[in-house]
Amino acid sequence: MAPEAERLTTRQFQTAPGTEDWRGLGRGAHAWFAARSHADGAALLRTVVAACAERGTVLPDLDLRSTGLRVRLAATGEGFTWETVEAARATSAAARDLGLTAQPEAVQEVQLALDTHNPVTAITFWETALGHVRQGDEDVVDPARRHLPVWFQGMDAPRPLRSRFHLDSVAARAVAVATVDRLEAEGARVERHGYYATVSDPEGNEVDVLPLPEGEDLWTETGTEDWRLVFAAVAAYPVPSHGQLLDLATGVADLADAAGLPLGIDVRPLPTRRADTQHGQDDRGGAADGRAVVTLHTAKDGWEMDDGYPALAAQVQRLARSLELTADPDLARFVQVGLDAADIPGVRAFWQAALGYDPDPRPDVTDIVDPRGLGPVLFFQPIDELDEQRRAQRNRHHIDVFLPHDVAAARVEAAVAAGGTVVRDAAPFWWTLADPEGNEIDLAVTVGRDEEWG
Repeated sequence: MAPEAERLTTRQFQTAPGTEDWRGLGRGAHAWFAARSHADGAALLRTVVAACAERGTVLPDLDLRSTGLRVRLAATGEGFTWETVEAARATSAAARDLGLTAQPEAVQEVQLALDTHNPVTAITFWETALGHVRQGDEDVVDPARRHLPVWFQGMDAPRPLRSRFHLDSVAARAVAVATVDRLEAEGARVERHGYYATVSDPEGNEVDVLPLPEGEDLWTETGTEDWRLVFAAVAAYPVPSHGQLLDLATGVADLADAAGLPLGIDVRPLPTRRADTQHGQDDRGGAADGRAVVTLHTAKDGWEMDDGYPALAAQVQRLARSLELTADPDLARFVQVGLDAADIPGVRAFWQAALGYDPDPRPDVTDIVDPRGLGPVLFFQPIDELDEQRRAQRNRHHIDVFLPHDVAAARVEAAVAAGGTVVRDAAPFWWTLADPEGNEIDLAVTVGRDEEWG
């Protein structure tokens, strides 16, 4: 094996000189570089993409926000090598040259865990419901790595009542309708509610799929046909080269800054081959020729909260079409997590602390959100307080959060101070905590696992 291809553990990666800005999490190495504007972060994005073009290497995952840029290396879980170390060093050096500040304490990775008696059936259902693909024998993942993966594990005892967790899977209307129809044809229970349908897997775990009515995912303004309203406003453009990628991403950054509106710009390398959509094993790789998908998006409901977004969307669409790019509306998607609770303020306070999230400032909205716009939204809705059996049953779902090794203990303390209870202490690798109503979260660390467990 060539030295550059030698596999490194997470600890070996993080202790290599020059990787101080980076943290190994559940999948890949993450760094967050704070910036003052989209354009400042786009300058680092440009440097990273140009370096990949020069070296002939696969693009990392890039998530540009008005406040910074997240770079994720080895993002498909293929592991670390000395090439990963060199890419991390080069990215950090470029960030320093641009005056950007690394904030390694800011990164984290969120996944949903689902206990099941029949993982094969569950995996097949959730692949379709979320538009995910299978990764190994226990996971389904978003092929664009923009939405939380789902990990399936065995269930110790039957838990037949409704879980207090559910997911919302919001896609382009044509995709949503086809998803509901396919799941129903495969035997899933479907309850249609007009705007959305609640679909249950064989063990009763629920997902709301939407929107279903014609035209509900479209703006009425002309010049915005590339966009889909899926709680967030989203436009996705496959790009065939590094040059077009940079022209689009940096051009959109300038447009967003000029409009004074935050806009997410997510860059993902296209896979070297398409995943098998029926038996969805992902290929754990990417094309090194610059082929990618650039997904542009507002925050959840952002397009409803500022009437400047349709004009910005039209400007972005004109730019993309001037670059001879064609949007793929079927790639637009938004996934969020819902939790039923009796004491919403108390439960919400716990989850805000456990996830490191901020409260949505709107008075009648229960959402809590990632302050950097990177993780899934979590929202709360009332539960029937008289349904004591359902409230007492342990959920089939829980949340996993992979944290930097030097952040985890403080996060546990913050969650306990916010009303949580440590249910299981497996320090230094994970802690299971329960909120005041028994809903669970695992705060996890990957550093040292390879050395400890082999």
